[in-house]
Amino acid sequence: MKNLLLILCLSLFCFSCKSPEARMPESVQSGSFLKESAERNRKLNELERQQIKNIIESNPDKNYIASESGFWYYYTNEIENDTLQPQFGDIVDFDYNVSTIQGSEIYATENRTYVMDKEELFTGLREGLKLMKPAESVTFIFPSQKAFGYYGDENKIGTNIPLICEVTLNTITQRND
Repeated sequence: MKNLLLILCLSLFCFSCKSPEARMPESVQSGSFLKESAERNRKLNELERQQIKNIIESNPDKNYIASESGFWYYYTNEIENDTLQPQFGDIVDFDYNVSTIQGSEIYATENRTYVMDKEELFTGLREGLKLMKPAESVTFIFPSQKAFGYYGDENKIGTNIPLICEVTLNTITQRND
């Protein structure tokens, strides 16, 4: 009996001290999800660019300007003599309305006060306001990645919706340093 107990203890001691072995993955991901996502985004971007190009071509009387940031705009009312444009921290008061590129109104004219680059505002409109002077009116066409992108605004604007925004910059109150 003693021998059996001794053999059992020795065998437990020898086999229980074995170091753990790393588990091998069951399947290897090839990055196909990222490739598919990039391709889907390329197709979406091309579709939106074509839609925007069609809008621009159907309005030859408008002088559309392509911004460096990836959106298009034209002046409804351009102010030539004023040079004041919003800077970081300036308070701007503006009116705007938002519609789809098919022309369906999403948000009717709203008034908004915004502290430049210190509050939440979608990328395209934030960049567009920086191009404007007081009393100017500009119509912007934003592809979805410059508007609300994948998430939308969680209210009326859905996923990947390009937008047209008509904006009038009422006033700029410069920050006091």
